[in-house]
Amino acid sequence: MSVAVTTDQNFEQDTAQGVTLTDFWATWCGPCRMQSPVVEKLSEEMTNVKFFKMDVDQNPEVPRSFQIMSIPTLLIKKDGQVVDKVIGYHSKEQLQQLLQQYL
Repeated sequence: MSVAVTTDQNFEQDTAQGVTLTDFWATWCGPCRMQSPVVEKLSEEMTNVKFFKMDVDQNPEVPRSFQIMSIPTLLIKKDGQVVDKVIGYHSKEQLQQLLQQYL
Protein backbone atom coordinates (compact mmCIF):
# COMPACT_ATOMS: atom_id res chain seq x y z
CA MET A 1 0.00 0.00 0.00
CA SER A 2 1.08 3.57 -0.43
CA VAL A 3 0.15 6.92 1.04
CA ALA A 4 -2.85 8.52 -0.68
CA VAL A 5 -3.49 12.24 -0.89
CA THR A 6 -6.63 13.49 0.81
CA THR A 7 -8.26 16.92 0.67
CA ASP A 8 -10.75 19.06 2.58
CA GLN A 9 -13.45 17.68 0.25
CA ASN A 10 -12.87 13.96 0.75
CA PHE A 11 -11.13 13.65 4.15
CA GLU A 12 -14.22 12.53 6.10
CA GLN A 13 -15.09 9.89 3.50
CA ASP A 14 -11.47 8.68 3.20
CA THR A 15 -11.06 8.25 6.96
CA ALA A 16 -14.54 6.95 7.82
CA GLN A 17 -13.71 3.24 8.10
CA GLY A 18 -10.96 1.21 9.70
CA VAL A 19 -7.75 2.57 11.18
CA THR A 20 -6.32 5.55 9.30
CA LEU A 21 -3.27 7.74 9.75
CA THR A 22 -3.22 11.19 8.15
CA ASP A 23 0.07 13.07 7.85
CA PHE A 24 -0.57 16.83 7.89
CA TRP A 25 2.39 18.50 6.17
CA ALA A 26 3.59 21.36 3.94
CA THR A 27 6.27 21.56 1.25
CA TRP A 28 8.27 24.18 3.19
CA CYS A 29 8.39 22.14 6.43
CA GLY A 30 11.75 20.47 7.12
CA PRO A 31 10.54 17.98 9.77
CA CYS A 32 7.65 17.07 7.42
CA ARG A 33 10.17 16.09 4.74
CA MET A 34 11.83 13.81 7.31
CA GLN A 35 8.50 12.30 8.44
CA SER A 36 7.10 11.55 4.96
CA PRO A 37 9.54 8.70 4.06
CA VAL A 38 8.86 7.09 7.45
CA VAL A 39 5.10 7.14 6.80
CA GLU A 40 5.70 5.78 3.26
CA LYS A 41 7.76 2.87 4.59
CA LEU A 42 5.20 2.12 7.29
CA SER A 43 2.39 2.08 4.72
CA GLU A 44 4.20 -0.74 2.90
CA GLU A 45 4.48 -2.81 6.09
CA MET A 46 1.12 -2.12 7.77
CA THR A 47 -1.39 -3.05 5.08
CA ASN A 48 -4.26 -3.12 7.60
CA VAL A 49 -3.98 0.67 8.10
CA LYS A 50 -4.92 3.31 5.50
CA PHE A 51 -2.37 6.10 5.15
CA PHE A 52 -3.10 9.61 3.88
CA LYS A 53 -1.29 12.90 3.63
CA MET A 54 -2.78 16.37 3.50
CA ASP A 55 -1.03 19.57 2.44
CA VAL A 56 -2.16 22.13 5.02
CA ASP A 57 -1.50 25.07 2.67
CA GLN A 58 -3.83 23.70 -0.01
CA ASN A 59 -6.41 22.33 2.44
CA PRO A 60 -6.90 24.68 5.41
CA GLU A 61 -10.38 23.56 6.54
CA VAL A 62 -9.67 20.11 7.98
CA PRO A 63 -6.49 21.17 9.84
CA ARG A 64 -8.43 24.11 11.32
CA SER A 65 -11.28 21.84 12.42
CA PHE A 66 -8.80 19.61 14.31
CA GLN A 67 -6.92 22.64 15.71
CA ILE A 68 -3.66 21.61 14.05
CA MET A 69 -1.18 24.40 14.79
CA SER A 70 2.14 22.58 14.27
CA ILE A 71 3.31 20.26 11.54
CA PRO A 72 4.01 17.49 11.03
CA THR A 73 0.94 16.32 12.90
CA LEU A 74 -0.24 12.74 12.52
CA LEU A 75 -3.93 12.13 13.17
CA ILE A 76 -5.10 8.59 13.84
CA LYS A 77 -8.75 7.69 13.41
CA LYS A 78 -10.60 4.45 13.97
CA ASP A 79 -13.94 4.06 12.20
CA GLY A 80 -14.17 7.83 11.72
CA GLN A 81 -13.37 8.81 15.33
CA VAL A 82 -10.10 10.48 16.31
CA VAL A 83 -8.25 8.17 18.70
CA ASP A 84 -4.82 9.82 18.75
CA LYS A 85 -2.86 12.83 17.56
CA VAL A 86 0.93 13.14 17.62
CA ILE A 87 2.94 16.24 16.80
CA GLY A 88 6.48 16.36 15.45
CA TYR A 89 8.77 13.75 13.98
CA HIS A 90 8.28 10.13 15.08
CA SER A 91 10.29 7.03 14.10
CA LYS A 92 8.76 4.11 12.24
CA GLU A 93 8.96 1.99 15.41
CA GLN A 94 7.16 4.64 17.49
CA LEU A 95 4.36 4.95 14.92
CA GLN A 96 4.06 1.20 14.50
CA GLN A 97 3.66 0.76 18.26
CA LEU A 98 1.11 3.58 18.39
CA LEU A 99 -0.99 2.17 15.54
CA GLN A 100 -0.82 -1.41 16.82
CA GLN A 101 -3.00 -0.55 19.83
CA TYR A 102 -5.91 0.47 17.57
CA LEU A 103 -5.94 -2.65 15.36
